Amino acid sequence: MNTSEPDRPASAQLFATCIVDSFYPGVGRAVVRVLEDQGVAVEFPADQTCCGQPAYNAGHRDEARAMAAHTVAVLDATDGPIVVPSGSCAAMIVDHYEDLLSDDADLAAAARRVAGRVREFTQFVVDDLGLDGIEADASGPVTFHPSCHGLRHLGLRGYGERVLDHVGVERRPLEAAEECCGFGGLFAVEMPEVSGALMDTKIDHVEATGAETLVGYDMSCLMHLAGGMRRRGTEVKVRHIAEILAGEGEA
Repeated sequence: MNTSEPDRPASAQLFATCIVDSFYPGVGRAVVRVLEDQGVAVEFPADQTCCGQPAYNAGHRDEARAMAAHTVAVLDATDGPIVVPSGSCAAMIVDHYEDLLSDDADLAAAARRVAGRVREFTQFVVDDLGLDGIEADASGPVTFHPSCHGLRHLGLRGYGERVLDHVGVERRPLEAAEECCGFGGLFAVEMPEVSGALMDTKIDHVEATGAETLVGYDMSCLMHLAGGMRRRGTEVKVRHIAEILAGEGEA
């Protein structure tokens, strides 16, 4: 984690992700609002589509390669940091694209260039913007769930917590916070009993904090937990950390 004050970029690309684009567009708007409030011009490459992770996880390598090649072509034609409001999709680009495209030297080189520009949202806020001037609007205590891909693939341990603590939100520690929520993409479909058990344990820990809001940086995990809490009757709001900083939204 960079602790020095960075030179702020003038602009950034938004890679919105499928879940944000299709189900939680307010998260995308919140990201734009936060960045623009910090003087960053946000650009949105219109030809972007799925990063290919669902196909990759299902073993459909050819289909995942085609989506990776398309995404690399779209993003490599842009300039500046690429901000992704999802550790999962960011990790797909950073960790897997070069390997998927390794049979084409030009595409592999483009994948390396793109991967070097990708920033998960909290990573961009902390390392590229610095926290000076970052504010939040949240009433009541919150607790934070760090999703697996951001935590383990991108090395974002402490990033979300640092952002929340900086803006003065009352953050209550979450027991076993770094344990999986049970979603895991196709894992939740292929092994629903295990997925549900992990989800129930995570929700037990969320309820035990007494927090009014569960905050995270990956809407796939938050969607999974929000559904479980809704079925249980748990009255805990679920919000992406960008929504906290923008002062809007609720899943």
